Amino acid sequence: MEKKTTRLYFIDAMRAWAILMMLQGHFIDGLLDNAFRDNSDFVYSTWKYFRGMTAPVFFTVSGFIFTYLLIRVPEKGFENPRVKKGIRRGLELLAIGYLLRMNLMGILNGEIYSSTYLVDVLHCIGLSILGIIGIYLLTYSKKKFLFPTVLVAITMLLFLFEPQYQKWTYGFLPDALANYFTKTNGSVFTIFPWFGYASFGAFISVLFTRYKNFKHLYPAAISIAAVLGVVLIFFSSDFFLAVSRATGLQMFADIFFNNYLFIRLGDVFIAFAVFMMGRQWLTNSTLLKIGQSTLSIYIIHFIILYGSFTGLGLYQYFHHSLSPTVVIASAIAFMVVCSFTALVYEKHKASIKTNISIAFKYLLVNGEVFLKFLFGKAKVLLLKLFGLVKN
Repeated sequence: MEKKTTRLYFIDAMRAWAILMMLQGHFIDGLLDNAFRDNSDFVYSTWKYFRGMTAPVFFTVSGFIFTYLLIRVPEKGFENPRVKKGIRRGLELLAIGYLLRMNLMGILNGEIYSSTYLVDVLHCIGLSILGIIGIYLLTYSKKKFLFPTVLVAITMLLFLFEPQYQKWTYGFLPDALANYFTKTNGSVFTIFPWFGYASFGAFISVLFTRYKNFKHLYPAAISIAAVLGVVLIFFSSDFFLAVSRATGLQMFADIFFNNYLFIRLGDVFIAFAVFMMGRQWLTNSTLLKIGQSTLSIYIIHFIILYGSFTGLGLYQYFHHSLSPTVVIASAIAFMVVCSFTALVYEKHKASIKTNISIAFKYLLVNGEVFLKFLFGKAKVLLLKLFGLVKN
């Protein structure tokens, strides 16, 4: 690794780029007037293509970072401190994902809206972390090649069979569980196939770790990533069509007609190549802090844009109503506000958590009446919750 540092700054920069792309992507997609959504327009179609890169890059980088931290320590198996931290992190992301979709007014009225159970990026990343930990625990005591082999095999299986399993309805599962596998009810992401990007990021991380002392690591990695990116973007569709004609298997033809997973994987490779090439200049402290504060930024953007907890967000007031000029200027301001607020929070996170803890203890001691009210509402809420799950 260059300069013997253990931190890969280009990964933080990639994560910063991905979260900023997500901010402007969600903002513009949610608020731009439908009259200006013209796929034949070069500017709009270019923006739309690059917006589509955001999630694959974010999932891949998330898998990369977690696995890099997981396998670089000398301890193995359950003795590895990153295992417990990872389990806690995965569960935390799942909890936050559900909390962000809750509406406090509905809860106070004993109502749980169906949107609470929809699955988003945080749910999938949380489950992906837990999945990577599971694979690690099952393979760490075996041959060294088994862990990365299983990771890349999962990616290939999820991508190759996506045309088949995406048709399944999962009607035998409660909606709260089915939402992890199907978008039928409105989920934005599903664990399949998106876990495939996280597992592939984990696979790349293993390669980086094992060849970290290779003298020509970055020239080789940049060249391989660039070539694979170009091949996947421009030639993978024709390859699957040729395989389908040669074998007569419809599954490869299905991939050809909707080959977004492998093409986006090619985009991920190109992004890695570009950021690795510019790694010496991607050391701005603010940029790196943004890359290290993606969870806080995500939470803040969700509250402001979609109105988490209150139901009052920009999306509710300006949904598909702004002109390009207004929406672009507003998107820039939105990125600045979310990033700045998150960085301020991260700087004072310890004191904020302490104050919240003090306030909570005060409520426990002095808020008997309020607590009785909450417990009453919670009882009704739980009854409705289990009722919904059973249905």
